[in-house]
Amino acid sequence: MVRRLLVACCLMAVCVTIHAGGLAWAIRRLRRWPPPARFWPSTWLFVLVAVWMVLLHLVEISVWAAAYYSYGAMPDLQSALYFSAVTYTTTGYGDLVLPREWRLDGGVEALTGILMCGWSTGFFFALVNRLYEPEARATSV
Repeated sequence: MVRRLLVACCLMAVCVTIHAGGLAWAIRRLRRWPPPARFWPSTWLFVLVAVWMVLLHLVEISVWAAAYYSYGAMPDLQSALYFSAVTYTTTGYGDLVLPREWRLDGGVEALTGILMCGWSTGFFFALVNRLYEPEARATSV
């Protein structure tokens, strides 16, 4: 059980690293862009950021799936990806389950998904705040 928990913590650390790197890259890119002042340019920016964050989550889901498949916890990669996606997003359909010795790992993946989605939400909120902060200051003066 301790070994399984250690593997789960390592997978969580990989996800945090992927997310930190991906969001740091996005921050560097976004700092170069002037804040769009009109509706469609800012909407397009939000769409691009949302797609980028979803891609980060998909990479993280794939990391968990690769572990499930490579250690034999899931019969094939497609099942591992599906199981990982519904676990990471805490949807949890229950049509696929991990073997008894892997169940704690599934819980850690769900907690990791909650944390990473929360981090993405915070990032998105900060972006919206940054884009509309100058406009809010101008109207309050």
